[in-house]
Amino acid sequence: MIDLEINLRAQPLRNPLCVALDVDEPGQALRLAHDLSDIVGGFKLGPRLLLKDSLLAPQIARLAPLFIDCKFFDIPSTMISAIRTSFDLGASLVTVHALSSYEALSELSNLEKDLNKIRPFRILAVTILTSWGQASLPQNLKSQPLPDHVFSLAQMARTGGLSSVVCSPEEIELLKPLGLYLLTPGIRFSLENLDDQKRVLTPHEAIGKGASALVVGRPILNAKHPREAAVDYLHAIYEKKSQSK
Repeated sequence: MIDLEINLRAQPLRNPLCVALDVDEPGQALRLAHDLSDIVGGFKLGPRLLLKDSLLAPQIARLAPLFIDCKFFDIPSTMISAIRTSFDLGASLVTVHALSSYEALSELSNLEKDLNKIRPFRILAVTILTSWGQASLPQNLKSQPLPDHVFSLAQMARTGGLSSVVCSPEEIELLKPLGLYLLTPGIRFSLENLDDQKRVLTPHEAIGKGASALVVGRPILNAKHPREAAVDYLHAIYEKKSQSK
């Protein structure tokens, strides 16, 4: 049996709301981070900004916990190097693809334990993207229901020693019995404006089902007052948590 105790103790986010800085200009991302850093749990950066400005990551990390979301999927040695580099840039959370194999995930779990000796750090295994539905699965995956893919990938990550996954809100209850840290994108107050997301819930519903943390981007970034929008999401999270006690 894999011992996940060290992994499960790591709580790099300050609270369950992680804001995705999905904008085009590093300056805009930095301004948003300064405006929101005292109220959110952390910030997510992806290739959209990191490839424009490699110095942005440490600047964001100085303001709040940093989640680097590049979904690394390569041979194990390359993924290990990429994660070490992300850690050195200030990341407290990093994503990899669960499809990268049991062997790779097992090696990464050992790296996660080593990095946790320095500061709280999580490697999150991505199962199936929230922009995918059953109809948009690659042809070679369509013979199996999408939730089955999610469960088998999450179970493989857990068996390999990782305790954290990224899943859509629709799979929270499915994965909850595995005892994993569940980071959930695809969160919207209004389900009328889904952008490119397909498997979506409200923050009340996601927290009620057992999500560990929520990633919210455009509903906050595109709001007339992003700070007020972030506070609304936090209120929804903690209101639901208090009702669940």
